[in-house]
Order: sequence, then structure tokens, then C-alpha cells
Amino acid sequence: MRIGLLTEGGYPYVSGDARLWCDRLVRGLEQHEFDIYALSRSERQEDDGWVQLPPQVGRVITAPLWTAPDDGVVYGRRARRRFAESYGELAAALCEGGAGDASGESSAAEADRFASALYGLAELARDEGGLVGALRSETAVRALERACRAPGARQTAREARVPDLLAVAAHLERALRPLSFGWYEDDGLGAVDLCHAASGGPAALPGLLAHHFCGVPLLVTEYGVRLRTHYLADTESAPAVRALLAAFHGRLATETYRRAAVVTPGNTHARRWQERCGAEREKLRTVYPGMDAARFAEVGESAECGDPDRLVWVGRVEPAKDLISLLHAFAEIRKEEPKTRLRIVGAPTGHEGAAYLGHCKALAAQLFPDEAEGLHAVGDNPVSFEELGGPEVPTLADAYASGAVTVLSSVVEGFPISLVEAMFCGRATVSTDVGAVVEVIGGTGLVVPPRNPKALAEACVTLLRDSERRERLGAAARARALELFTVEQNITAFHSIYLEIVSHTPVRRVVLDNTGKPLPFAAPAEAHVPGHWTELSTRVVARGGPGWAAGPPVRATPPFAATEGASG
Repeated sequence: MRIGLLTEGGYPYVSGDARLWCDRLVRGLEQHEFDIYALSRSERQEDDGWVQLPPQVGRVITAPLWTAPDDGVVYGRRARRRFAESYGELAAALCEGGAGDASGESSAAEADRFASALYGLAELARDEGGLVGALRSETAVRALERACRAPGARQTAREARVPDLLAVAAHLERALRPLSFGWYEDDGLGAVDLCHAASGGPAALPGLLAHHFCGVPLLVTEYGVRLRTHYLADTESAPAVRALLAAFHGRLATETYRRAAVVTPGNTHARRWQERCGAEREKLRTVYPGMDAARFAEVGESAECGDPDRLVWVGRVEPAKDLISLLHAFAEIRKEEPKTRLRIVGAPTGHEGAAYLGHCKALAAQLFPDEAEGLHAVGDNPVSFEELGGPEVPTLADAYASGAVTVLSSVVEGFPISLVEAMFCGRATVSTDVGAVVEVIGGTGLVVPPRNPKALAEACVTLLRDSERRERLGAAARARALELFTVEQNITAFHSIYLEIVSHTPVRRVVLDNTGKPLPFAAPAEAHVPGHWTELSTRVVARGGPGWAAGPPVRATPPFAATEGASG
């Protein structure tokens, strides 16, 4: 089977989202061939190069989202009219409707209007050779302004001013750049058996166009729902800008879920978001992220339980992790268990994270003065801030092994990776009830409300005082993690989904007999499944005769060489 893997800001680059997951998936499914279509987010990401690719990667085609030079395409009168009509329809679909539209809850008529406009723009880009210049034109801004001023437009859209319209138009130009890529022909995405988008949003847009132009089935995987990410990230824009962009991303998510053959959320939390955006329940299959359990095996199988008086926190240092509440909870814990110590292991993310770490250190110094065992001993703080790679915690496994209880104090969380790592290590956990925490824990740890230091402290004290319960919960947590969250279960699940989707997809290839004449109904669904029944005395070619059908696959280009594809 030939898979078109669609990524944004991740694989095959050495840095970015979902890089490890995609790499493990491709390496684990060595019986399939993969073509990677990657969108990069920055020049630095491209300069850093790619990871080493396995042999089953046939080719890699990249395009940047961070820049798009003018394509030089000059539209004639008819093309300009087509663009104005399609872009105007797209803008109208964003401006009309009720308040629920921002979350993707749109009627079928509104969803059809958005889809019709989107594919109209895609067909125009295909016919004329590009769309970048048109999306940056005054025509686009004026069409957006007319939609905002039209009768029936939402109040927030009607309040948009010229700077707001320019900001929205610039965002739409960037989001719609994949429409101008030359990826949707029979020798591109039209030649694959299945498109697998590693996330929603821009990564799924090429899959939508491959389905529209070539009938290629689409599988969408979301471990973090892109629509939710947009809501959380866009906090500084003007209200009109936020409303219009939220409507666009909501409409795009709705169309993606509607056209996808299967949607695989990474947890129930993501699944609820997808259902709210219109995903049909029969299309949803929860597939948990696959994590490498081998590096935690030694700690998990060891009889040692770590320091019984130490709590461990591991993660990225940022405000969403709410270390402030953890420190206040630790102050209450010290009143009940004075010997307890807290180890915080993690590095800050960006300038905001660095400032937050400094604030946490200052608070720890204020709440917990240095202590010494005797008059001549050097004092130290019961709270330590450390990073991986140091002498005390050289690896993640060492961090979890150093304490008896692992704590998660977040107020916002998607899939709690650090919690699963602690479970692989057989550690009892205390967590806040956010994101997919309850789903991951499944009764093998204690869960308390977020932003509640008193409840967090009571749960930690309960486990610190009961070693038997810690061991029992730790063993149950490790067994659950090994059953649900390993790389092997993830790869097996996707292999089954690939076969299921292709087996239900009409055959898009023409089968020819030895004389070159077409054989109707000659390729049953089982022809996609490896086995002895595929050894037929016929040859299969794609419509239009792409080169891959008759010759060997195109090999991947070197990381720093010129890549195929278009940037607009």
C-alpha cells in the first residue's frame, strides 16, 4: 500500500510536532511505502534538516508555510471574476450564522457554502497556476469587507475595521497556501492509496484536495485538536479578528471531518472536540499515542521504590503547568510530613517560561528557607529545580526513579505524556483533573480538581503515608500503560485502519490484461491486502499512467538538497 503522509511543522524535520510519532509509525509499517508531503513552519526548521529516513519512504516533497513569494500569475478578466466570486463566498461563510459558528457548529447549508468556495479557489489555482497573488490583492480585502458589512453578518464581523480586515486577509492567505501547490496530480497525491494527515488544519488541507480532485481517501489523526490550539493561542487579537479566524478554522475542521474516511483522536478529550465540530461518531476511532516503554523498563521492573519522602514533578516549565499551586500545596504537605522534599525537573519554554521559572524559584525561596541537619552543615532548600542531563537526573527514568510519588499540577493539558512515563516506571501518581488525565489514569492514581492546593496536598500526604497503596497503584499503572500506550499498540491500530479504509474504497486504478485492454471489476478490495491472491497475471496502472506504476519509486532527496514541490 502507498501512503501519503501529510505533516505540518514536524516529520521529517529534526524538530517540530509529532516527529517521534510519525517516525515510529513509518518505521513500524515497513510493509507499506510512504510518500511524505511536509509543510515547514520556519526557515530555521528547514536549515536543521531531516531525520534519517527508513527505506520505505519513497519520496519527500516539502513546501514552506512561513513564506510564499509572489507566483507571478496574472489573472485575466474571467479568472478575476471567478476569484472574486469564490473568495466572496468563503468570506460570507465566515461572517454569517450564529455565535455557535466559531466552534464549528454550523448547519449543513453553511458547511456546503464554505466547501464550495474552498474547492472553487482550489480549482482556480489549478487552472491558472497559483493563487498567492490573488489572495494578497485588494480584491480579497474588499470581498472580506463586503461580507462583513452585508445584511445578516454577525455583530462581531460587522465591527471589523480596516486593520482587522488586513490581519484576517493575511492569515487566510497563509492558511490557503496549500491550494497553490502542484501536489494534486496523478503523479503526486493522486497516485497514493491513502492520505494520512498527522494533524488537522493546514496538514489536512492537501488531503482534502487529493480527495476532491482524485478521490483519494483521507485519514486524519489529531493528538492535539488544532481548533482548540487556535482558540488557546489567539488571545491578543481584536475581537473581530478572533471571531473571523475562529469561524474559518471551525469551518475547515468541519469540512475535514466530513470528508475524512476515519478520524483518530488520541483521547476522549480530543474526541469530544471533534464531535462538537461535526465529526460523525461512526468515523471516530480512538488511538492512543505510542510511547517507547523500553527506556523505563529497568525502573519499572525494579523492586526499589525511590525515596519514600520525595515528590517528583516532570515537564515543561510554563504557566499552564501551575507550579505555583504545587508550591503552595507543598507548603501544606510539609506541615504534615516535615521530611518531604520536592524535585521539579524540566526546562522553561521561551521567554514566558523563563520568567515563570524565575517567579517559581523566588516563591520557593520565600516559602521554604534553606534547612540544615546540624549547626555545622550546609543548608539547602527542600524544593530543587533541575534539568535533565545533570548529575542528579541524567535521564527521564532517573527523574521518576528518584521519588515515590509523581505529581501533575496542570490547569491545561492535552495528553499527559509525563504521566504515562511515570506509569511506565511503576510510580503512584497524583494529578489534576484536566484534559485526558482521568482517561489515562483509569483508576490507577489519585485525581484532584485543578487550582486546589489543599486537595493536592491531602492526596500527596495520603500516598506518602501508605507505602502498600503506593506499590499497588504503581503496579496497576505500569500494567495499564503497557497495555494501552506502547508503540506496538499504536502501529497495530493504524495498520488495521489502513487496511479497513482501502478495503472500503472504490478502486481508482484501471486493470489491463495482457493485450492492454481494460478488465472491469478485475481488482476487488482484497487486492489491496498483501497475500497470495494478489499474484495475478495482470498489470495495474493509475489513470493517466504515473511513472511509479511502471518503474521503481522515486527516492527521497537529501535533507539539504532542493526539494520537490512548490511554495506557491
